[in-house]
Amino acid sequence: MNIVFSDLDHADHDIERDILASAGFDAPMLACRSEQDLVDQLTDVDIALNQYAPFTRRVLEALPRLKLIVRYGVGVNNVDLEAATDAGVQVCNVPDYGMNEVSDHALALTLALTRKLVPMNLACHQGRWDYVEAIPLRRQSTQTVGLIGLGRIGRLYARKVNALGFRVIGYDAFYRPSAEDGTDYIEAVELDSLYGRADVVAVFCPLTEDTRHLIDAGALAAMKPGVFLVNTSRGGIVDEVALAEALASGHVAGAGLDTTEREPLEPDSPLWAQPSCLITPHMAWYSEDAAAELKRKVAEEAVRFARGEAVYWAVNRLA
Repeated sequence: MNIVFSDLDHADHDIERDILASAGFDAPMLACRSEQDLVDQLTDVDIALNQYAPFTRRVLEALPRLKLIVRYGVGVNNVDLEAATDAGVQVCNVPDYGMNEVSDHALALTLALTRKLVPMNLACHQGRWDYVEAIPLRRQSTQTVGLIGLGRIGRLYARKVNALGFRVIGYDAFYRPSAEDGTDYIEAVELDSLYGRADVVAVFCPLTEDTRHLIDAGALAAMKPGVFLVNTSRGGIVDEVALAEALASGHVAGAGLDTTEREPLEPDSPLWAQPSCLITPHMAWYSEDAAAELKRKVAEEAVRFARGEAVYWAVNRLA
């Protein structure tokens, strides 16, 4: 089978190249950015290792030889899964490579917000040494964290905030906390209840048609005054204009965002004017260890498929 890297912005691909070479494959590095790039350059390709290139229905229908797409990362928003399934193309991701990193990053944002670390650091640098500027702060055991999405990363984050004393409630359409997997400390609630009770709302759900702008003006208004919002999943889940307005009014006391609807966040985004909004550059997934694990697992998945073995992380189900 012919394997290629459709696109990749990493500094190198030594780990993947070595794994593929040891299995007898020489995978060229392409630089596909558009649908037409993929159509023109993947005509004779069986397996594509993909980062950002758009595998739309048009692309998939134009590449009848393509059999597998392995996506670098968890999300597969740049692959039309329905079209891939219709075309008989297996799509795989790497769902578990950065779980600890993302949950740690969400925890760091949570603590930075609830302890007001950023404004207090700024005050000290400006010569104001006075804890009174942080008033009010509350003990963690008096606060409730509400999770939207209880997948792998959400449950890891829940375990960590629970260990620090926060009460934990959560909403997930497909998962219920249970004693069997040790998550019965999470109280399952509906979204309306979560909004009304949570002091911190943390988002861990995928971006779909149903979750796009799930956190809109109405959802924000339903949250408790003084709530903190943390999002390390996908930017499109949060309506950023509505969030900026809620931050400006003080209804939302602070937000921590690692992802935004467009990345980088546009210079004219109203979020830049909100000092209580902490923004990091889609880095929650990153550590040297996670990056190496991602590379290894992408290449190993491609090799398994090429050898006729069962893949580990199928996103779509083929007939």
